[in-house]
Amino acid sequence: MRTRWIVAAVVAAVAAAVVVALWPDSAAAGDPEIAVSRSACATGWSDPKPGPQTFRLHNTGSVTAEVDLIDPATGVIYGEVEGLGAATTRPLRVDLGNGSYAFRCLPEDAGAIVGPAVRITGGAERTGPGVAPVTHDDLLGPLKAYQQHVRTGLGELVANTGALKNTVHGGDRAASETAWLTAHLTYERLGAAYDAFGDSDGALNGTADDLAGGAADPGFTGFHRLEQGLWHGEDMGALAAVADQLDTDAHALQTSFGDSQVDGNDLGLRAHEIVENTLQFELTGRTDYGSGTNLATARANLDGTRAVLDVLRPLLAPRYPDLSKVDAWLTRTQSALDAAHHPDGTWTPPAQLEQRQRQKLNADVSELTELLAPIAAIAEPRRVS
Repeated sequence: MRTRWIVAAVVAAVAAAVVVALWPDSAAAGDPEIAVSRSACATGWSDPKPGPQTFRLHNTGSVTAEVDLIDPATGVIYGEVEGLGAATTRPLRVDLGNGSYAFRCLPEDAGAIVGPAVRITGGAERTGPGVAPVTHDDLLGPLKAYQQHVRTGLGELVANTGALKNTVHGGDRAASETAWLTAHLTYERLGAAYDAFGDSDGALNGTADDLAGGAADPGFTGFHRLEQGLWHGEDMGALAAVADQLDTDAHALQTSFGDSQVDGNDLGLRAHEIVENTLQFELTGRTDYGSGTNLATARANLDGTRAVLDVLRPLLAPRYPDLSKVDAWLTRTQSALDAAHHPDGTWTPPAQLEQRQRQKLNADVSELTELLAPIAAIAEPRRVS
């Protein structure tokens, strides 16, 4: 069960607009109890009032239900409880301003029921934006566009891994290192699709962290295995087999993705997770096997985040007031990363950043991560009927 306060409806909480908050499963005995079942919704809300309050949502039915607090005229959501089990009671805390409200109950295997509308007066004006629900149908266009983006990216990937394979076979280490970075960054720009890639992601871009033999384990394959060999002086003839396997795995992914589907739940979630992983793995250098190109990877991750935001923008623009801030911090973070890219094509490794540069980059990526976090909740597809 998840209880979420979608957004405050009063002036004081506008700054926190679409921030999702988790609340404990407890409520005071004096809080109003709202009954939910397959045949009725929200009986018991007899004394509507403004301000902070907690509703005790009690499922009197025999199936699990979702309960939303909405504007009955627009469907905008101000709070929700997911997975309210049969014969259970859960709290929903909200802060309500003036306006009309109703509960919408969505029992499993049954249509939505909208309870009686109530009107609240005498409080603050409801200026804080709620969240208009995103439906599965709303996501069809963005998903189709993103699927095509990934297909195009996979076409570029197999072209680049093929070129990399040929360069390794030619025995030119410097040229192979350049070709490796080009191919690796192509893959890193596809971050929102990794779950749809299944085992291919581990084969192509896995690290040696969970392998019994570490970096010497025979199961260590893909970009980072080849990176280790190229930058640590391994024999180029021996690395040809590693490059061959990488190219084979890239082609296999391109073929298998034709039968795969990016989950609609993943788009908004990955926009945040890509940058969160950048902060955790790339800015710390944890995935560096010798190339020192983590900041190039971080830069490619920003491109991957932009690709997700581009397809979601028509849905986010009317729902997320801070979208312009996201764009501004993306540009700011991009500039900070580009400062680590040198005219000769090399990148400053994270460990070699000056202290001020490191602090600024960490701060920029952290702020961007925070701004992207609400998008997961906003873009999550919801039932409305």
